[in-house]
Amino acid sequence: MSHEFSSTAEKSVFHVEESRSWFREDSGWPAEVAKNMEFPSMTLGEVLRQAAQKWPYHEAIWFLGSSMTYRELSGHVDAFSTALHQLGVRKGDVVALLLPNSTQYVISYYAAAGLGAVISAINPTYKPKEILHQLTTVGAKVLICLDALYKEQIAPIRADTGIDLLIGTNISDFLPYPKRALGKLIKRIPSGNLPEAAHKFTTLLAAPIDPPPVDLNPKEDPLVYIMTGGTTGLPKAAVLTHFNCVSNALQCKAWLYRNKAGDGSVGILPLFHSFAMTTVMNTTIAFGGKMILFPKPPPMEELAKTLNRIGPDSSTMVGTEVLFKKLTRYLEANPKIRIDNKLQLCVSGAGPLHSDTQERFEKASGGRLVEGYGLTETSPVVSAGPFRPKGKRSVGNIGLPFPGTEWKIVHSADPTVDLGTGKGPKDKEHIGEIAVTGPQVMKEYLNQPVETKDTIFLQDNKRWLLTGDLGFMDEGGRIVILDRKKQLIKNKGYSVLPNEVELIMEMHPDVEEVAVAGLHDDNTGEAIKAWVVLNKNAETTEEEILAWAKENLAHYKVPKYIEIRQELPRSLIGKILKRLLQEEDPIWKAAQGKFRGNRPQPASVGNEV
Repeated sequence: MSHEFSSTAEKSVFHVEESRSWFREDSGWPAEVAKNMEFPSMTLGEVLRQAAQKWPYHEAIWFLGSSMTYRELSGHVDAFSTALHQLGVRKGDVVALLLPNSTQYVISYYAAAGLGAVISAINPTYKPKEILHQLTTVGAKVLICLDALYKEQIAPIRADTGIDLLIGTNISDFLPYPKRALGKLIKRIPSGNLPEAAHKFTTLLAAPIDPPPVDLNPKEDPLVYIMTGGTTGLPKAAVLTHFNCVSNALQCKAWLYRNKAGDGSVGILPLFHSFAMTTVMNTTIAFGGKMILFPKPPPMEELAKTLNRIGPDSSTMVGTEVLFKKLTRYLEANPKIRIDNKLQLCVSGAGPLHSDTQERFEKASGGRLVEGYGLTETSPVVSAGPFRPKGKRSVGNIGLPFPGTEWKIVHSADPTVDLGTGKGPKDKEHIGEIAVTGPQVMKEYLNQPVETKDTIFLQDNKRWLLTGDLGFMDEGGRIVILDRKKQLIKNKGYSVLPNEVELIMEMHPDVEEVAVAGLHDDNTGEAIKAWVVLNKNAETTEEEILAWAKENLAHYKVPKYIEIRQELPRSLIGKILKRLLQEEDPIWKAAQGKFRGNRPQPASVGNEV
């Protein structure tokens, strides 16, 4: 396949087996393209350099009312890279970023990448001990930090870290002076004090541009260490190389076939997460687009007005289903606010996309919305629904694998056994774990050889990654995810997929959404609990929902406990945090030995049947 990037280094062609290429016909790609996409062995720094050469005066970033062209961005990256090198940063050093979405984030990321340093981005909402764990795990030597976050999140652990170099920045550093000064004066712009030894981000940008040459092997040298729970739930760092991340950016660029230089990419998802790192930042630079960055999720009114005011005629937005639901509701409630053609191609990830959400969003926005799938270990994107007319698309599955990517369903106990295609969730013989291979599959888990061996296996000279997701593949080559392998509930000797219970319970007319997980139970092994959010103005009780569940679910799938909540806890990207729901539950706490004597009763309805 032709692409806009050239490199003197070798190119890799990922051949898709004939037996697995039939599903490509629905993707809209010619079979020969889908089966033999080329991936250049190039660094991420080369991607930015070539973008700046091709589109020097195109806007690269819009942030808080300020904008920056590709030529300006490339210049700042080279200057910051020069300064970091002068301060002693070398190839292989780990640079941690404690920053929200911002111009500074993009500059820091690409400057460190150009030096061959390894980036490890930190969730800005982490508490000090969580930050310390990540810094220690990845062996960070440099920390680039938002000044407003230092006092509460870094100062308490500073002495315990291995950080040799601290660099601070204010969120307003790239705003025009009047806005910056006024914002600080009226305290609308958060700020904080840094230690005297800390270097100022803006001061380092003034360094004479002289970035050093660095010898990098894109396929071997790591670009990022990204923390992930993995298949065991234990925190570890996925090692993604330059080749992994560049390849995934080019795959996304190819799938978003309508994107062209100058088009927009809405950055609401946090860049520290692999989803936004690739789809918002790296992919946008790959096609010469304009990142529209928000430091935190904006009100939907602000989002719509921003798109109309500064958004190009065509933009892409990636997010979770909850984001598209919120925007849809706002547009439906405010029919005079139109964003027609502003959001052309959109992808919902980190959870299932329901057909109602898809249809309502497309009607309200005029754009197209499909479901995507990926995980940190795959840089992260594996698949997405094709952007085809509604009548030719299907819902309820995670689409088609990207060019250069293969997937299959394997036996949970023996991944070398291919289970082939199945007829649905009741066809138990063809339900297994999803395995994927392609240029985006990570190198390893950092300093975790056993975990790496348990996750990646070799077969037919290909590196296959076990995703930890259970599902089946239909005859059209599409995969339907049933649940996470590690979230399987063992109740009364039965294996219960939480997602199966959630899908049925969401059919209740008064239920907005449901999260289901297992809790320890002395009699059944695990008890099923459902945390339920009701539709607005619904007055259904927990007892009534439980009675409905008994009528509509097999006896071993009926929750023992129902708890109605105002909302479900979510991560910054919108994933429901089931683990948090479990850990907050009194039954869970009691099982962990945190309670002695009188055992607290759950604030929920029990189902003893």
